[in-house]
Amino acid sequence: MQPPPESSASDASVDIAQSLAEVESALVALKQRYAQVESDRLRQAELKNRIDEIGPQVAKNKSAQLKVELKELEAQLEAIEVNLESQLFTVDIFKEPFWQAVRFGGLGIVVGWILKSCAN
Repeated sequence: MQPPPESSASDASVDIAQSLAEVESALVALKQRYAQVESDRLRQAELKNRIDEIGPQVAKNKSAQLKVELKELEAQLEAIEVNLESQLFTVDIFKEPFWQAVRFGGLGIVVGWILKSCAN
């Protein structure tokens, strides 16, 4: 028994609306992440410039205050670099290749068994 055409059309429109909402939320998240990356890159450049300015002064003056500031800047720079690097590797990146390897590896084994049974 088939459902009435009206309900399948409304189900399809609900599915499309739901898919669009998911895409929109993913786009918003992507835009936010991009803005954060750009902000981190600007901050990274600022910190590197400041470290380049302070470095020679610390060597000349050996001021405790400059040394503390230099250590803080280096720690902030390291944290930003870790944040930028962590964006490159997410679990989602590895999901599809893993399942493709499982699928085609399993298919290769099955084909191998078939060929071996035909050869005997």
